[in-house]
Amino acid sequence: MSFVLSLCFVALCSLCHGSQSLPARRTPHLDALLPNGNFEQTPNKSNMRKRQIIGKYSLPHWEITGHVELVSGGPQPGGFYFPVPRGIHAARLGNLASISQYVRVKRGLVYSLTFGATRTCAQDENIRISVPGQTNELPIQTLFSTNGGDTYAWAFKAMSDLVKVTFHNPGVQEDPSCGPLIDAVAIKEILPLRYTKGNLVKNGGFEIGPHVFSNFSTGILIPAKIQDLISPLPGWIVESLKPVKYIDNRHFKVPSGLAAIEIVSGRESAIAQIIRTVAGRNYILSLTVGDAHNGCHGSMMVEAFAGKAAFKLKFESNGKGAFKTGRFRFHADSNRTRITFYSGFYHTKLHDFGHLCGPVLDNVSVVLAN
Repeated sequence: MSFVLSLCFVALCSLCHGSQSLPARRTPHLDALLPNGNFEQTPNKSNMRKRQIIGKYSLPHWEITGHVELVSGGPQPGGFYFPVPRGIHAARLGNLASISQYVRVKRGLVYSLTFGATRTCAQDENIRISVPGQTNELPIQTLFSTNGGDTYAWAFKAMSDLVKVTFHNPGVQEDPSCGPLIDAVAIKEILPLRYTKGNLVKNGGFEIGPHVFSNFSTGILIPAKIQDLISPLPGWIVESLKPVKYIDNRHFKVPSGLAAIEIVSGRESAIAQIIRTVAGRNYILSLTVGDAHNGCHGSMMVEAFAGKAAFKLKFESNGKGAFKTGRFRFHADSNRTRITFYSGFYHTKLHDFGHLCGPVLDNVSVVLAN
């Protein structure tokens, strides 16, 4: 009997030891809407005064200050039309109004917020996004899509495990209800960059980027560096005054992989990266240029710079998702080389002249020449 008990004890110990040797499961990285990020959970009718929300905590999962309205998409009183392309409801931030929410994150990691924002009254409307220790103000004067589908990304580094995300309208208009419309908010943990053997360019296929809404997308505008010190597009710098657009393969035609960049504002949209080179060595720069199959047409050309060398890759688009690849040889003058890309021309869609578009950039690589 004692022998049997001994065997049972040994077996139990081996099972316990084996369970400890199993690799620990990593918590799946955050990549989803914020709680009630689409504002479809609405306040009680007793907390509504027409469209205005009454009460600091009346909007589920959000804290509000100032004049905040819950609006439904479509025609509005006074002849306005509010597009809400990702659902039925959106939050409108009036004069100096804010909405905020606490989000659990991981200290030290980088996160990107993706949100739909549309101006509703004034030409000079801005939206201010903040977490503790980081604040940026994004201009939303330029409409990049005429259907109200403009979407932005903004990145931050978490300084604690619980951060308060705030959207604020810093403007004051004669009509206190005037202000930007926020129709969806999502968050994504930005994963560490993966290096491709032999390629000196980080994230050259733009596979790592912000959250993309699944039900509707006109692309995600990546702000300029002066407005977003931490890029939601790891490895890349938006050097221009205007943003570039991050597009995914579920809603657009991309040359390969999951995503690409659309250069939507001609020479006012420039994207760059500083790579490590060896002074005196020769390198090959490769890039793919095409169109997103979104009605953007005409003579498209991407101009590229590698240090002091300049190249032009021409592409004639009929708006059907074609693409071509170019390869250029350059000589490195230093141990750091800046590669930069922008569109040589401005473009709009074939049947929508108010919708800015441009050439698609993908598969950027720099390898050592033989």
